[in-house]
Amino acid sequence: MFKFFRRKKEEKKEKEELKKVESVEVSPEEKAELPEKSVEKPAEKKEEKKGFFSRFKTEKLFEKFKKGLSKTKEKLSETFSELFEVDKVVDLQTLEELEESLILADLGVDTTLALLEPFKERVLKGEAPTTRELKEFLRSQMLSFLKECDREFPPPGKPSVLFFLGVNGVGKTTTIAKIGKKLQTQGYSVVLVAADTFRAAAIDQLKMWGNRIGAPVIALQEGADPGAVIYQGITYAQQKSIDVVLIDTAGRLHTKYNLIEELKKMVRVVNKLVPEESQENIIVLDATTGQNALNQVEHFSQAVPIHTAIITKMDGTAKGGVAIAISHKFNLPIRFIGLGEKEDDLVPFDKKAFVSAILPN
Repeated sequence: MFKFFRRKKEEKKEKEELKKVESVEVSPEEKAELPEKSVEKPAEKKEEKKGFFSRFKTEKLFEKFKKGLSKTKEKLSETFSELFEVDKVVDLQTLEELEESLILADLGVDTTLALLEPFKERVLKGEAPTTRELKEFLRSQMLSFLKECDREFPPPGKPSVLFFLGVNGVGKTTTIAKIGKKLQTQGYSVVLVAADTFRAAAIDQLKMWGNRIGAPVIALQEGADPGAVIYQGITYAQQKSIDVVLIDTAGRLHTKYNLIEELKKMVRVVNKLVPEESQENIIVLDATTGQNALNQVEHFSQAVPIHTAIITKMDGTAKGGVAIAISHKFNLPIRFIGLGEKEDDLVPFDKKAFVSAILPN
């Protein structure tokens, strides 16, 4: 009975919050931030929209992964070359050395132990598996630990919403711009929403990227209600028949309780305006932070259901194994990885290409 009244109270609170957002008065200065025209759409739009990932050829992806993950490969190469150079019987010492190498490549202790445990049990039972078997086992385990993306991209619906999370400095705003540009190339119209109203620099940066890619940007002044900005961004997309809304959010949400609550409120606003199947919540992570990226996923997931991850700066670190740890620990598919600074260096994650790059045949 008490649960019933508590639920009713929460529903009433949510309705009041949405009414506040809907009734936000926009000053003439703030209205000036709202673009009056949506981006022109390519003439052959329907044909171009077929298959967002169709432009990424498998052969090209393999080469990009091989080049971009070279530092992680180098980190593991010494152990792998010694271990797999000659086919021999695997003992516990061999497995311990392999565990150490995988942990140093930032797979993490838990993921590494889970990865090798079934093979270690064979050795402990007195079997005599060979290094060739170990290599094939390792490849198979890595592939199984990396979860597949089973969600359509961008999500169905008009508009669909891509809601980006991530701490400051991971390359979130740049990633939003790159994805916006890729979507435009595929014939989608986009609008960028500056919901990180805690920093004027974040608003200015998104406006700059909007100008560069020729996309409208919805923004209010620093300190404005992020929920109000999101409401205006989505309703603008609905009015202008824009395909995809890309929302930038504040980057310190994992450390401040009030900001976590603000993030929850933003998601409630999105949920009121767009069905869940038309949304994708994406966390952007920096590969160079290694295991700290797992802490970020854990903190953000307490506030928002995270659907996919994007891992940036993978080319600049030997900690590429963190992708396996993140996907395994949180059952989280990886949508894109950053293998360089150029637009084309943000590529769809391909787990076969990834494993082949760090564990070549």
